[in-house]
This record gives sequence, structure tokens and C-alpha cells, in this order.
Amino acid sequence: MGIESVRVPQAKVALSTASVYPESTAAAFEIAARLGYDGVEVMVWTDPVSQDVEALRRLSDFHGVPILAVHAPCLLITQRVWSTDPWTKLVRARAAAETLGASTVVVHPPFRWQRTYAREFERGVWRMADETDVRFAVENMYPWRYRDREMLAYAPDWDPTRNDYRHFTIDLSHTATARNDTLAMVDRMGDRLGHVHIADGSGSAKDEHLVPGRGAQPCAEVLERLAARGFDGHVVVEVNTRRAMSAAEREEDLAEALAYTRLHLAAPGAAPPADGTGGEQGGRRAAGRRMGRRKA
Repeated sequence: MGIESVRVPQAKVALSTASVYPESTAAAFEIAARLGYDGVEVMVWTDPVSQDVEALRRLSDFHGVPILAVHAPCLLITQRVWSTDPWTKLVRARAAAETLGASTVVVHPPFRWQRTYAREFERGVWRMADETDVRFAVENMYPWRYRDREMLAYAPDWDPTRNDYRHFTIDLSHTATARNDTLAMVDRMGDRLGHVHIADGSGSAKDEHLVPGRGAQPCAEVLERLAARGFDGHVVVEVNTRRAMSAAEREEDLAEALAYTRLHLAAPGAAPPADGTGGEQGGRRAAGRRMGRRKA
């Protein structure tokens, strides 16, 4: 029986600082270094350290963990972080990325009530992208749902592939919440897919950010498809560990997510079973979980 060759992944695997919440941004650098992540994505939010470029540079140098991406403060809870003006936020995110050596700024589509910003967003992001080598990668979002009601909270659209952007971020927890065909979205993004938030989801109305392999998203298939085409962007583990009962349990989850992601980025090409029941994919998911537990 022949031995299948294993790919050497070109994509770096980073840890989002949001993945350690409620621990601090500083803790994320320490955990990323200890578990062997290739770098971090800084979520700029209410933690003052996440907003302080010099503090971030010191953390990166001290732990030997590069900052690969900066997530601009686009969340509801960060409406006053860095500025109340959304364009100022993006200018500061770009400056932070340039100073810290990060290649990507992740940005969400505007909220619908940010009418002027939403109207100018597509042109404005292109203009800013023309002024720097930093990628502005617009992230897919989802409709907000409550019981039987659906609210379209983002404009021009929660699905960025319906607009013209130079680069995209795909978030697999968001595809679950939106109930998208994830692989079809990856195909629509094509070569403009520059950044990945790897997580999982069950299709709940909540944005779950499960450890990959614990939900219903085709996480393994996405990673293997990207690896097969030589994807050289960043894959960022952005999972929710708020329910972890201890620091050790949180690190076990993050180690499992890292092992799963590297496993499927390096896996030999294989088509998923037609019936979607698991087969080789399911075996790889189990292997990823075992690797994560051993490393933790």
C-alpha cells in the first residue's frame, strides 16, 4: 500500500486574543507561546492593553509571538474604543498593523444605523487598501434572529461576497449562525479569501464559536480545500472558552483547536464521504481531539 504525502502547510495558525476571554490580552500571548501557535490576532476591545500599540509590541517581543493581524474595534461593545468615528478606527487599526508588522486588518461590515459609513464603506475600504500593504479583509456576518424574527443589522450586507472587496475574512461560526453553505461561500470568495477565523457552530441563532470539530460546520473540508490550493493567509483560532471551568480546561480547548487546525491543513487530499457521515473526516476529527488533549 502506498504512503500518501502530507502537505507542509503554508498558512500560519494564530490565536485570537478573544479566545482567552475573560482572561486578558496579555494572557493570550502567554498561552499562544506555551501552546506553540504561530502568532496572535489582536482583538481591539475594552481591555486597555489591546488598545495600546506599545504594550502590544512589548508583549510580542517578550513572548516571541508575532502579531499577525489586528481586528478593528467593530463590535457593539467597542463603539467608543479608539474613537466613535468608524473611519478613525480603521485608520488607527491600519497604523497599529503597520507598526506591529501585522499583515491584515479584520473589519466587519457597518451596522445599518451607521448610514453614512455604510454608504461609503465599499469605496472607502478600497481607498484605504490602496494606501498600504496591509490587507483590509472584510468579514462575513449574519442576520440577527430572535424567535421567528430576523433583523438585518449590517449594511451594505452581512454577506460581503455580495459586494466588491479586495480581501475577505471567512468566519465559520458566522456561517453557522447565518446558515450559509460554507463551502459555496469559500468558492465565491476565491482568491480574495485572505484570512480565516476557524471555529464551529451548530446553526443556532447564537454566534457560538465552538472549538472546531464540535459543531456542524465543514471545518476539516474548508481547511483541506484551502491547503490544497496553497492558501498562504492566516488561519486564526477564534473560539469561545468562557465556560471553561479552569485555566487548564481553557488551554486544553485551545490546544485541541490548534491540533485540529494543523492536522487538516497538513492532511493529504481526500474527498469527504458523499453521505456526510464522517468516514475518514470523522477519524481525523477524533485524532485532532486526541492530539489536543495530549498537548494540553
